[in-house]
Amino acid sequence: MDSTTIKYLDLKKVTELHAEEIHEAVARVIDSGWYLQGEAVARFEEEYAHYCGVRHCIACGNGLDALTLILRAYMEMGVMAEGDEVIVPANTYIASILSITENGLVPVLVEPRQDTLQIDDALIEQAITPRTRAVMIVHLYGRMAYTERIGDICRRHGLKLVEDCAQSHGLVNEERRTILHSSFSSASGHSFYPGKNLGALGDAGAVTTDDNELAATVRALANYGSARKYVFRYRGRNSRMDEIQAAVLSVRLRYLDKDNAERRRIALRYIEEVNNTLLTLPSHDYWRHSVFHIFPVLTPRRDMLQEYLKDNGVQTVIHYPIPPHHQQCYSQWSGLSLPVTERIHREELSIPCNQVLTDNEVTTIINILNKFGE
Repeated sequence: MDSTTIKYLDLKKVTELHAEEIHEAVARVIDSGWYLQGEAVARFEEEYAHYCGVRHCIACGNGLDALTLILRAYMEMGVMAEGDEVIVPANTYIASILSITENGLVPVLVEPRQDTLQIDDALIEQAITPRTRAVMIVHLYGRMAYTERIGDICRRHGLKLVEDCAQSHGLVNEERRTILHSSFSSASGHSFYPGKNLGALGDAGAVTTDDNELAATVRALANYGSARKYVFRYRGRNSRMDEIQAAVLSVRLRYLDKDNAERRRIALRYIEEVNNTLLTLPSHDYWRHSVFHIFPVLTPRRDMLQEYLKDNGVQTVIHYPIPPHHQQCYSQWSGLSLPVTERIHREELSIPCNQVLTDNEVTTIINILNKFGE
């Protein structure tokens, strides 16, 4: 990749946007001599809980840990037991499903809608059995997965609603004008992997919830199972966010809404200015409910499109080339037929859409896409 290539995401430029503040925040941590379980983590937990509009934020090691800890906490609380089922979208990053099987729970895969690429709420109720204990929704690509119908289903059947918010920092429900995370759900898992809309300089994650008991259980489980030093109620794990990551996230949180607004501005340009019948782009309705962590383009000629863009100096990523039910680690699902999921994973290509792109770069990408297939 040469210097003229438009990168899918230039993390160096993202950091440079607020480099002085980030360096100062990191320096304060270094100079403090306190690198774990200190003031920076406590401050970020308070700030992010306030931002999400919930009582509790529990920092942890990464997004997978966040989801795993939520489900494990429910098991310790007696809400779930090994062999119980969790409904989850078939179209998702594998971490969503790993968190379920890690706890000895059973994932029940439900197809997405073709227009939203999110779990189809019309198919959820028929997937419920006497062993179903929760529905996990995944705001994949940064697009809202929650619907009033999903909330109603969970209420009527007494199911926990768990949100995988790894790709949806700052997502807003336009109708209710409220931050989505945990506004509807029992608990939410967040990832702050560097490439996220709210990214750290390494791995980091968090759980958010309004449930006091769940919050206390998650916090203990993430600290070896201990709520009091050297006293272990649970067989826990070590899953902690370090002080440097927390300090960086506190800086970046201040700019999250502005950065998301820029992503949405660029996404709208793509939606309105790309005119190519070979490509399926998100709709205006999709745009209203997304923070565009990923801008997905679908085409039966996906591999050809990716090569074409590469030849024209545009870097892209596939999210994701192999669906979970075709992965070797879940070989027991190899016989499943999930045509909508399979089509998405066969046709999806992610194009650059982030706050460090220039207008000229966006125009270049639009022109290249419009000429594809000529």
